[in-house]
Amino acid sequence: MTLTFEPLDDRPGLAVIDQIERQRYRIHTPTPIALREAETDVFQYPVGDAVRIRTRAIELPTVVMVYVRDDDGAIAAEVAQFESETLPADDYVLDPLTQIKTYMRVEDTEVEVTVDSDRTRIEFDSPTDLLIGARSQHDRPAATVTTTEQPADVMAAVETFGSALKAHDPERSYPTLRGHPPALEIGDTLDIPADIDSPDTGVTLELPPDLASIFVAAPLSYYLGASLAPASEPRLVTDRGFTYSLDTTRGFESEVGRTLKRLFFLDCVTRTEGFHQIDLHERAAIEPYVDLDFESLYQRPLAEQVATYLQVPYDVIQDHIPKWRLTTHIDPVPANAEQLPYVVDDLAIVRTHQQQRLNQASVPAEAEAEFTRDDVITRAASSETGTATAETDYVEPQAEDSLEQAWIGDSIPIGASKLTKAAFEHRLDRDTNAEDITIRVVQNDARMDEERQVVDDVYGTRDDLPFDVTVHDDLTTAELRTVLTTDAEFFHYIGHTEHDGFVCSDGKLDVTTVDSVGIDTFLLNACNSYNQGLALVEKGAIAGIVTLNEVLNDGAVRIGEAVARLLNCGFPLRAALTIARGESVLGGQYIVVGDGGVTVTQAESGTPNMLKIEPEENGYSVGMVTYTTDNKGLGSLIIPYIESSDKHYLSSGTIGGFSVSESELLKFLNMEEVPVRTEDKLHWSTSLSLDIIM
Repeated sequence: MTLTFEPLDDRPGLAVIDQIERQRYRIHTPTPIALREAETDVFQYPVGDAVRIRTRAIELPTVVMVYVRDDDGAIAAEVAQFESETLPADDYVLDPLTQIKTYMRVEDTEVEVTVDSDRTRIEFDSPTDLLIGARSQHDRPAATVTTTEQPADVMAAVETFGSALKAHDPERSYPTLRGHPPALEIGDTLDIPADIDSPDTGVTLELPPDLASIFVAAPLSYYLGASLAPASEPRLVTDRGFTYSLDTTRGFESEVGRTLKRLFFLDCVTRTEGFHQIDLHERAAIEPYVDLDFESLYQRPLAEQVATYLQVPYDVIQDHIPKWRLTTHIDPVPANAEQLPYVVDDLAIVRTHQQQRLNQASVPAEAEAEFTRDDVITRAASSETGTATAETDYVEPQAEDSLEQAWIGDSIPIGASKLTKAAFEHRLDRDTNAEDITIRVVQNDARMDEERQVVDDVYGTRDDLPFDVTVHDDLTTAELRTVLTTDAEFFHYIGHTEHDGFVCSDGKLDVTTVDSVGIDTFLLNACNSYNQGLALVEKGAIAGIVTLNEVLNDGAVRIGEAVARLLNCGFPLRAALTIARGESVLGGQYIVVGDGGVTVTQAESGTPNMLKIEPEENGYSVGMVTYTTDNKGLGSLIIPYIESSDKHYLSSGTIGGFSVSESELLKFLNMEEVPVRTEDKLHWSTSLSLDIIM
């Protein structure tokens, strides 16, 4: 990676590091100093690049925990929100928990760290030479493996996934130390590039030599850096003589998923004896019930750790394992192997259960008589195109214990996102250096002005992010083509679609006739927009929200508003839709096509979250449903900024509830705009009236 430095303001001697969605560092008036030889090797963790500057202070316009380590790596101080620490002159490495993993080294310097309500400040007693190292996530394949369709070759290809791990100890449970697996392509021969160095961790997965078994085991194989070997019965074995069956009464697929969750979770707990010796809530919760010496366990080889972990009863830890981000249901055919590296990069649970296929995605009968967004189209016209997808199979993947569901296969999923290889490839090409977050809103029917007014009030309201929002009305086909082919981070369409095109003032625009599109993500809030949305992804977009059938106008407005607000709060596309579906009886008609893990903006706190608030005798109970992102994946930490909470929590799923007074709650609600779920609907924290939760 390369560090980029730009002017931010005119305060002399102040270095400001800003982490907006574009993931760049902005530093004002530093004095650059030439790097000494091998200075990127002075940090305990690997860094991709480093720069030496001279400055008096560092300021981050966000609230983050800061660890200060001495030269031996021991923690000299940890500073959370509303705290301040001053350390005497010495050599230190500062480790702020920022989105881009950042380390700062100073020598023989007094350091003061202050974290207040909205920013983090690090000051030195005088202008100081500061070495800044940073590591971005290894978020793209470093090589491509070619495999045939034969299971033995696919097994050899999947075995290379562990080469992307940056660590083989419990620290790999941090997302920045899990790199992206190599890409896979189906070809005529097995070809593994010579520069792929698969680890020898002492763990082997023995699997039946069929694609279904290999696909399901791929995330577990990756996380363990395991070897794969064909066998009649699936099991995990180590070079220390330990054996664990993966063929239990729960079934192979369930057992593999539970095994991955158990090993990952116990790594997260054990790593508290490593570089980040933090007070972790989950460790305190399970430690009285497990006979584990975490300090000793941290030092042991991976194979021994695995054997020890798998002797811990799953029921003892089950309630404390983070809610898994994604379950991916996959049709186990050779072509779908090419999407495995992207699924594994998300550490998704993989299932291959065959699902009942449906003829269509139906509209509830009670909704048919109400105004839909298709009413502007004449019945004669709609009769020609309205059943265009009826001949296509629909599939309804079985809901699993994850925040989000996805499908890989030819059928159209109901209640799950549709993953495509093109979407993942387009994500790798995404420009992350643009100055502004560009949003294009198109309203092609004046009767739908209500939604347009709502999104006008939402997009671009974040003071900490640079937005460029443009609204277009009543476009012709040529004008819409121009909008679609112009670069933009998000495209929000309000109007009408048919299966063969967007309805414009002078006809229809079929995206399949467009050479390529410039938009990254989109919401097509119109009836029957699946075909056009899938075409947008094939033509260059990363992901979007589409409809499978007709949608009621009133419900479409509510879902459009919810999605806009959630994306503005930093939720990934797939998570935003999962939450927004509850705003309409026809929420099930909406799905994501493409890589639904993509975000349009970054959450102010770094972790998107939704609140659940209940009244208590002397105040309120606050629960937070946290969601992981591509930048803060499974294994990330969160610290709720509530005075009664002094522990770290593993992100993903519900944490709390925390007991707070009314004044504490009001202060917490106004720190950041986040959704609040009540029994009837979504509300928003900064405008929430406490009367509705009494």
